[in-house]
Amino acid sequence: MEQIMNGQCGLCTHFGESHHSAPALVTIMKSHEAPLNMIDECGHPKHADLHLKVTPISGCDGFVPAAQA
Repeated sequence: MEQIMNGQCGLCTHFGESHHSAPALVTIMKSHEAPLNMIDECGHPKHADLHLKVTPISGCDGFVPAAQA
């Protein structure tokens, strides 16, 4: 498991945005930990056309903190 810090994709509202209530994403939000091999989509509007796949420890200047469950 990897520790996820504020500013990283795993805690961003755009990480897995199309299925934000998935159990794996809810667990990341609560524990601030994610599996080493996890990859999900970035739903940031500026990146939507790129269909980016990112890890929970990735990050960009478009970070928007996700609402806490």
